[in-house]
Amino acid sequence: MMLARLSRAGELAPLWIPDVTHEAVRDLVRARQAASNDIRKSRQRIQSFLLKHGRRYSRKPWGGQHRTWLANQSFDHPAQQIAFANYLSAEGQAVDRRTELDQQIRELMPSWTLSPLVDALQALRGVAFIIAVSVVAEIGDISRFETARHLMAYLGLVPAERSSGSAVRPRGITKSGNKFVRSLMLEAAWCYRLRAKVGERLRRRSDGVPEVAKEIAWKAQVRLCGRYRHLIARGKKSQLVTTAIARELVGFIWAIGQQIQPRQPQIS
Repeated sequence: MMLARLSRAGELAPLWIPDVTHEAVRDLVRARQAASNDIRKSRQRIQSFLLKHGRRYSRKPWGGQHRTWLANQSFDHPAQQIAFANYLSAEGQAVDRRTELDQQIRELMPSWTLSPLVDALQALRGVAFIIAVSVVAEIGDISRFETARHLMAYLGLVPAERSSGSAVRPRGITKSGNKFVRSLMLEAAWCYRLRAKVGERLRRRSDGVPEVAKEIAWKAQVRLCGRYRHLIARGKKSQLVTTAIARELVGFIWAIGQQIQPRQPQIS
């Protein structure tokens, strides 16, 4: 009876329940994140092993030339060669796993009701396919948040405070909620340190995206790129600036989420 009264009074917050496909996409996204962590750890082992033996590569790592250079490395003792080959094999296997998971995620998109939102978010600078899929998979239906600040708080990107009586002591961000999505937002925010423009890669990602999403994405570029330069010019630390840009970027993601409706599930 109490729940019925609260529901009639509008005091209960509705819950969003993911469907089976959404749970599958989320599992794939988290498996891909685990593979990415394995790649990072494997490459750190390789670099540490090479530095231990005084081997340095001066150009951009992990490209074709770097891998050729790694394959040509030789060591005095056979056991050291075996250990290095094992590190290279582990890194290659992790890369193959991540590539396979990327393909599985793309194949699952047509059956996902939230795939239109994934396509729309890619109009934002710094939000490519994997970041868009990861954000939507972890958050779900963004339209369920009443305001952009609710979504910011959900991801732990709002300032915290410690108050006692009339004394208010501001602190850093709360860091509550999903750490994975928060790190993705910080990664995407780093792209706004450059001037606003629509490059070739961003233009290709935006093909087929609704115009309303493109307009919001361009407003995000103009505002966030200018705000990044403004805050840096004021002497703010780059880490604080990136966090501020990530918080506002979440607001633009919320705005796109309010405009893009999920696709109706197919009834078989």
